[in-house]
Amino acid sequence: MILTRSFSHACRALASSATASAFPSIARPMSSTSTAKQPKKHLVTHEEGVHQTMTLSKSWRNKPLFRRQGDVRFKSGLEASKLLIAEANRRDAHEIAFIESISSTMECLSPLFDRNPRYAFVAKQLMEPERFIQFRVAWMDDLGVIRLNRGFRIQYSSSLGPYEGPLHLGAHVNAGLIKALGFDNVFSNGLTGYDVGSSVGGSDFNPFDKSETEVQRFCQSYMTELSKYVGPDLDLPTMGMGVAEREMGYMFGQYKRINMKSTTSGVPFMTKKDSHVPGHAVVLFAKEMLKDRNQSLMGKKCLILGSGKNARSVAEKLLEYGAIPLTFSDESGYVLEPNGIDASKLKTISKIKTERGAMLGRYVTSSTTAQFNEPANIFDIPCDLCFPCGPIKTITSDVVAKLADNGCMGVIEGGHKQVTIDGRQALKNRGVMYGPHIVTLTGANICHAHGHNLSDKTLEAEVHRIYNDVKDAATEFNARGDLFAGGSMVGFLRVANAMMAHGAV
Repeated sequence: MILTRSFSHACRALASSATASAFPSIARPMSSTSTAKQPKKHLVTHEEGVHQTMTLSKSWRNKPLFRRQGDVRFKSGLEASKLLIAEANRRDAHEIAFIESISSTMECLSPLFDRNPRYAFVAKQLMEPERFIQFRVAWMDDLGVIRLNRGFRIQYSSSLGPYEGPLHLGAHVNAGLIKALGFDNVFSNGLTGYDVGSSVGGSDFNPFDKSETEVQRFCQSYMTELSKYVGPDLDLPTMGMGVAEREMGYMFGQYKRINMKSTTSGVPFMTKKDSHVPGHAVVLFAKEMLKDRNQSLMGKKCLILGSGKNARSVAEKLLEYGAIPLTFSDESGYVLEPNGIDASKLKTISKIKTERGAMLGRYVTSSTTAQFNEPANIFDIPCDLCFPCGPIKTITSDVVAKLADNGCMGVIEGGHKQVTIDGRQALKNRGVMYGPHIVTLTGANICHAHGHNLSDKTLEAEVHRIYNDVKDAATEFNARGDLFAGGSMVGFLRVANAMMAHGAV
C-alpha cells in the first residue's frame, strides 16, 4: 500500500522530468535567487504567446468521458466541466461542501479542457481521493466519563510527493468538509511548485470548551490511531483550525511514544515552530495585490475576523507594514479599537487568547478605548481591507455588499473557506480584490520547504513568485485578476502532468 522510499523517489523524478520536458513553464520553479532569463513560454504548450494553437490528438475528443447507459462525450471545455460536476453530484450529493469545491474548481478549469481535452479525463480521476481514513477516538473527560469523537485523515494526492496538510478540530468538522478541504489542498499545495502531495485531517472535537487535561487525553487518543497512517516522508500533519502549538505538541509527544523514527533529514516531524509564517504570508499576498493597484499597506484600516494564532500573526505583520488592525472576534463577539490595535494591545490580546477557553470580552477591562460588540454588526465598521480568519463561510454576498458600501477594497482569506461561492461572485461583481485561501494559505508549505532557517526575505520572495505564477495563469486564460481561477489552473496543471506520467493510479 505504501511504496518504498527509493521507488517513490524514482516515480517522482520521472514525473518531474516528464513535466519539465513537456511543459517547461510549470515544472518545479528554480530558486528565487536565480537570475537566469528564460523566454516566456505558454503554460500548456511549447509555443510562445497566449493565443497560439496546440497540436491535439483528436482521439481524446472522441473518447467517452463516462460510460454509463451509453458513451458520454463532450464537445467543449464547459460541457466537460458540467459533466464532471454532474458526476460528483451523482456520487456524493450528500457532501455539500465537497460538491461546492468541485463545482467552483471545475468551472475554472474549463478553458484547460478546451485546449487539451485529455485534462478532463485527469480531472475525473482527481475527483476521487487516494485514501480516506475515518476512525473512532475514545477519551476520558475530567469526570471519568468516556467520550467519543470521529477522527479523519484524507490522503488525497501523492502525485507530486509525500502527503502534507493541516489538522482541523471543531464541532463543524465532518467527512464532507474534510473531503472538500482535501480537494482544495491539492491545488493549494500544487501551485507552490514544491514536491509535496495533499492531505487533510481532524476531528469533530471542540478544543475550546475543554480543560487542558481533556485536550491532552483527546490528542493522545487521536494520534494513537493516526500514527498508523502518518510519518516522516509519508504524511506530514500541520496546524489548522483549532490546532495550535499545544495541540500539535501533545500529538507529536504521543507519536514519539509509539514510533522510533520521528525526524527526517534532521527536521522534527510535526514541528510546532514558525507558527507565525502562515499569517505573515497572508499579509504578503495582500501586499502583492495592492502593489498591482499602485498602493501599499501603509495606513490601511484592516478588519480582522477571528482571534486565533493566524489572526494574531496577520495583525503582527500588518503593524510591521504600517497598517492599522481594528478588530478581533471570537464566539463571544468582537472588540474594536477605533484608533487601531498597536503592538502592546496585541500582546495583551495574545496573552488572553492563549489561556484555554478565555474570551475576548476580558480585553475590555484592560483598555479604556476598546468597544465590545459596538456597533452590533462588525461589518458596519468602515475599513480598507478585510482579513477573515475565523469560522468557515463567514463572508456571504450580503456581507460583501456591506463591506463594499463601506469602502472595503479587498478581502484576503486568512482561514479556510471563509468566503462562500455567492460571496466570491459578489466580490467580482463589486470589483473588490479577493485573495482566495488556496493561494494565501501557502505559508505552511513555504515554511516546511525551507526549514526553520526561513528568513523574512526568502518568504517574501517565495510569495512574490507564487503570486506572479497565479496572476500570469489567470491573465493567460482570460480571467485577469481572478486569483482563484489562476491558482486552480496552476495547481491542477502541475498535479495533472505528474498524474499522466504515472498512468492509471
